[in-house]
Amino acid sequence: MTKRRQIVFSLVRGLIAIAIALLVAMLLIFISASGDSFAEKLKATGEALRQMLLGPLFRMGKNGTSFEFKRLTDILATMIPIIFTGLAVCIMFSANQFNLGAEGGVMLGAFTTAMIAIYVPMAAFIHPLVAVIGGGVAVAIMMLLPALLKTKLNVSEMVCSLMLNYIIMYLIKFLMNAYLADKTKGQIQSYEFLETSKIAPLIDNGSKLSWGFAVAIVVVVLCGLFMYRTRWGYAIRMIGINQEFSRYSGMKVASVIVLSQVIGGFLAGIGGGIEMLGRYSTFSWKSLPGYGWTGITIAILAGRNPCYVPLAAFFMAYLAKGCELMATYANVPSQLIDIIQGVIFLFFAAEQFLSRYRQKLVVKSAQEELARKNAAESQEGGAVHA
Repeated sequence: MTKRRQIVFSLVRGLIAIAIALLVAMLLIFISASGDSFAEKLKATGEALRQMLLGPLFRMGKNGTSFEFKRLTDILATMIPIIFTGLAVCIMFSANQFNLGAEGGVMLGAFTTAMIAIYVPMAAFIHPLVAVIGGGVAVAIMMLLPALLKTKLNVSEMVCSLMLNYIIMYLIKFLMNAYLADKTKGQIQSYEFLETSKIAPLIDNGSKLSWGFAVAIVVVVLCGLFMYRTRWGYAIRMIGINQEFSRYSGMKVASVIVLSQVIGGFLAGIGGGIEMLGRYSTFSWKSLPGYGWTGITIAILAGRNPCYVPLAAFFMAYLAKGCELMATYANVPSQLIDIIQGVIFLFFAAEQFLSRYRQKLVVKSAQEELARKNAAESQEGGAVHA
């Protein structure tokens, strides 16, 4: 299949999966909508869908619909951590490593960054940089555990990283409860971050959009260049396609597997750190934040290509904001976003979904290639005869 047709197939497959997920959502909204008659339920469903699809960017009132810039910045702020987890999962999945540790990695990165922001005084510009990198390094070291167990003992990285998420969560909760919490507060939270450690807002309009968004876009570009313009990125992708062939061709498979998971952990860690310093003033997470699970959906939507991660992250952030507004104004459970994510994941993970359409594109590409080859041979034969 040509590259153009491959892109078309991926787009069509993605759009159909999203459309099916929205249809399922619409059915569930209709079932849960308030009203006794069919007409009342239909009206409530229409209002809920309007809030979900238009509400994230537009304020809808009696005087009409108006664009809300702050809502856009809120969506962009929501994108920051899930861009990083999406990139982390992209790189690990590209090496055919189904590491699910980005979820715990975000929490560990945020916690480590918070501790540096509280207890290690530095200059204003250096402090957030060192704190965020410290969070990334902590998670990169954490990711060595499932990576080395995979390469040395062939332990499933999926099971190992999944269990590691909960070990990290409960370890952080223990440290907060026993040693690090500010006892003067009415809840379990850390002391205030030093002012020098905070990441400044990108736009001062009351939203939580920080300069972390600019950093996220720069990291997307760097990850794209790494995956498609360096030999390490090429090795990661080749091992993901065919590990045995890569081994026989002389690639250091074990080293590349470890590299992919360490880089993924570092990205998840700095994502958690930037989110913490850009949005919060204390560390108060009591459970896994969910950014890692969303990152898996984003990586699948992006086709494991880092360049498409911002688009997928915008879609997921937009949908999350829409479901939040829908729950507020239309009395529909906000957990609907989890159902939509699950349906999208289901259809993207199904290898046979639209397989006939893909087969037709492959056959058509082969026929066109054969026709071009025959035309070229005929032209060469005519030239020789002349």
